[in-house]
Amino acid sequence: MFKHNFLSLTFIFFLSISNIPVTAFCDTQSINNPGPISANDTIKENQVLYNGRVWRNRFYNIRGDQFLYTKEFLPGSVTMGDTTFTNLNMRYDIFSDEIMIPSNHGLILQLNKELVDSYTLIFQDKNYLFTNVTSDSLRGLKGYVNVLYKGKSAFYVKYKKEIELLAIEKKYDAFFQTHKLYFVTDSVAYQISGKGEFLGLLGEDKQQVKNFIKKNRIKVSRSTPESFIPVIQFYDSLKK
Repeated sequence: MFKHNFLSLTFIFFLSISNIPVTAFCDTQSINNPGPISANDTIKENQVLYNGRVWRNRFYNIRGDQFLYTKEFLPGSVTMGDTTFTNLNMRYDIFSDEIMIPSNHGLILQLNKELVDSYTLIFQDKNYLFTNVTSDSLRGLKGYVNVLYKGKSAFYVKYKKEIELLAIEKKYDAFFQTHKLYFVTDSVAYQISGKGEFLGLLGEDKQQVKNFIKKNRIKVSRSTPESFIPVIQFYDSLKK
């Protein structure tokens, strides 16, 4: 497996620096006019960013798509270690929990998840921050999560798409989207279904937080994850 992936990437790299149209050799979805990968777009300077594999659409016969927000590529950035790559075109496959970018030659590359620390996407003039939670960094959570709040505690949304069989006219399979909420405290991520489970995690601060919600007439709802933000900010203000 390692040998195969290494040879594939070496082959793509050779075609790229030789100005040979790689789309002629790869069975994958291409895009029109992808634009620059970054402000200084050279294979040499961006070897870390290009360290991924060619993406192939395995779900062309499923109604809908597997992407968050839109199947179109969105403006964004990716941080890998000490380097942030800006002015990228990106999209997030929430079925496979992978992000991808177009290459110079019409290929779509799925980035090496082990190298990605965080990334941003801009959709409808709003900037969304995602972080890559590794298996050994936060107990109870793994993969790309949308960071809604991070202070003494944190609040994340994990998006997912699944395939519902025969969902349309009992003939066609279709994607449907769900999300999970995670409240992080003391380095543990707790999945919560709503306000009740969240309050149940607050211990002796529970009553003060309930009073804050009531006084400020805050409607906390799972369907609107952002509604938790002012409540968690208040909870953090109680912690010494």
